[in-house]
Amino acid sequence: MSAADRHHVVADLGGTTLRIGRIAARGGRVEAVRRTATDGIGRHGLLPARALQDRVVRQLARELAEYLDSPAGRGASAVGVSFAGPLTKDGVVRAGPTLWGGEADPLHIGDLLSARLGLPVLVANDITAAAWRYAETEPEPFCLITISSGIGSKVFRHGEVLVDDDGHGGELGHWRVDPAEDAVPCECGGRGHLGALASGRGILQAARRAASADPGAFARSALGPPAGHRAEDISNEVLAGAVRAGDPLATETLRRSLRPLASAVNCLFTAIGIRRYLFIGGFALAVGDPFVSLLGDELVRLGCFGLDAGEARAMVALGAADDDHCLIGMGRMLDRHSAPVLEESV
Repeated sequence: MSAADRHHVVADLGGTTLRIGRIAARGGRVEAVRRTATDGIGRHGLLPARALQDRVVRQLARELAEYLDSPAGRGASAVGVSFAGPLTKDGVVRAGPTLWGGEADPLHIGDLLSARLGLPVLVANDITAAAWRYAETEPEPFCLITISSGIGSKVFRHGEVLVDDDGHGGELGHWRVDPAEDAVPCECGGRGHLGALASGRGILQAARRAASADPGAFARSALGPPAGHRAEDISNEVLAGAVRAGDPLATETLRRSLRPLASAVNCLFTAIGIRRYLFIGGFALAVGDPFVSLLGDELVRLGCFGLDAGEARAMVALGAADDDHCLIGMGRMLDRHSAPVLEESV
């Protein structure tokens, strides 16, 4: 096979959706993407973490094998998997909060998949992979933050993602912002974490609580009719649509949920001077411009040391309006690691 004909199969294992597609080596767009619901905590939340881990890994291996046997995947030179959780430098998965919740055994998922698929497999944290999509288009250091099932982040600076060999770093969603003993629980088992409050799942729960607490406002809200006027039936799609429409209850719920996220951005800026924050993830992109507008409001309210209001607002922006960030970034990581043998990497 000529270099021009080489292609990779890339997968993005998220807390809500597993995506698998094909991407040409040395650039190109993602093609023939298959999407399926992740068989983890989002579907079987009552199962123990180890049982959920087994389900997720079996599903990933099965779906990749089927894709590689299809016309789209046949002949792939390598497989890349972006994973929603921290990994060590050696490719060991340390946790999967949005996939299987609490503690489970460490997992060398690259070795398991390579043995099953018969191809070299590169595994990376999902936001590490996604950051490589923007590495060529962002001239200055930046922080990429996803707002989806959970919250993940990575700082990209001078050609590298800042993370240590044990996978620490970039887990902004597990920064504890509410120290109360009865704070909202996080899927990792902790309480009061940023991801429990400001992720897509966290904001949805906040909207349901707000609707239940104020039935009158809910009755007047654009959230009501699509949910059958049942607070428990509000969905992320309904919530995002109501915010875009300027609904007061939905907008105020989002504003309150974004306050700890604004604090996190302000802390990163003050600590390390990063002035570019790109937001991706299903929920942030579904809300669209109101997401960064409200977040900018909160940054201005907090005050960013040394910046005026316009400069504070200019720090935040949305990423590309698709769900291919991790797939494209994973393709670029595979290109960077092209060699007779690929090694697993964070």
